[in-house]
Amino acid sequence: MKGIAFSPTNYHCCFKNHHNTSRRSSISTNPIQFNDNQNQNQNPSIKTRPFPSLVLKSSKNPITPVNPESNNPPLVVVGSANADIYVEIERLPTEGETISAKSGQTLAGGKGANQAACGGKLSYPTYFVGQVGEDAHGKLIIEALRNGGVCLDYVRHVGDVPTGHAVVMLQSDGQNSIIIVGGANMSRWPEKLSDEDLVVIRNAGILLLQREIPDSVNIQVAKAAKSAGVPVIFDAGGMDAPIPLELLKVVDIFSPNESELARITGMPTENFEQISQAVTKCHEMGVGEVLVKLGAKGSALFEEGQKPIRQPIIPAARVIDTTGAGDTFTAAFAVASVEGKTKDECLRFAAAAASLCVQVKGAIPSMPDRTAVLDLLQSVRASF
Repeated sequence: MKGIAFSPTNYHCCFKNHHNTSRRSSISTNPIQFNDNQNQNQNPSIKTRPFPSLVLKSSKNPITPVNPESNNPPLVVVGSANADIYVEIERLPTEGETISAKSGQTLAGGKGANQAACGGKLSYPTYFVGQVGEDAHGKLIIEALRNGGVCLDYVRHVGDVPTGHAVVMLQSDGQNSIIIVGGANMSRWPEKLSDEDLVVIRNAGILLLQREIPDSVNIQVAKAAKSAGVPVIFDAGGMDAPIPLELLKVVDIFSPNESELARITGMPTENFEQISQAVTKCHEMGVGEVLVKLGAKGSALFEEGQKPIRQPIIPAARVIDTTGAGDTFTAAFAVASVEGKTKDECLRFAAAAASLCVQVKGAIPSMPDRTAVLDLLQSVRASF
């Protein structure tokens, strides 16, 4: 996969020998400050390990480093990249009906690309591993990720299949219905990823996966991460198909929404008690922690043998488009986690990021930056 990377003139992402003792990154984190006396690394499970140098430049949307000496291991996202074709409608059509849209446009998206863009916009070193076609949609996605500060050295360009795309039917209340065409996301992946491909996984601080690429790819990268002690968060969004137990058993945190949880477990999820029972079934499948996205009811983190941690939503001033809100939540949670924050803090940070996301149309365009998230958290604290 490496060596087929997109290399525009105003973007540079280089990998130095990961055995070097000295490395720098032109993107580094502004650690999340919830309490002035908070230790910067509370999570002993997050290990700092040598990693190739990350140098990111974007003349269109530079990200100013806060701490140039940061050696934080990166967020690595393996997943899909789609062109989201938006049509704004008053209502969904009924069977056999043709209706007119108020407007339409194409924006960059896809669960993997969304999560990577979120990590980059939160000023955390982020790598995206995925595939796009050699077409206009592929260029659109590359441009969006590049401007978000994401390293693209592990993006493959596939010549004989189109870039994945999605039709997003956006209703006036901000709710959406989405149909996905897999394209390059589901085709031409190597049967077996090479050690060179997997080195970025083994040296990550945390790994994010979803279900818009083949399960076989997710299994390989999850196993590589597990063998290196890298935490794996697996977002259940994507394919409507059974999840291989082989994959679930190497995942640290499994993150479905209510409907995905119901589909995967075959159990109702209409109230919190039912959700808890469905989560118990996930534990029985081999997952230790389950992070459930509950939409307007917030979120809940279930750890086997522990009391669930619930996080209400942080109300948005207005809801324009919910597309990408779940991806924003998951990626922001991952960033806070790899920075060593407590689980309660991770949930609050993620809730704030998601609240900002729904106030802007589009997936990647709606991802907030770190300053906006911290400002919202500060304003929420000040209101109590």
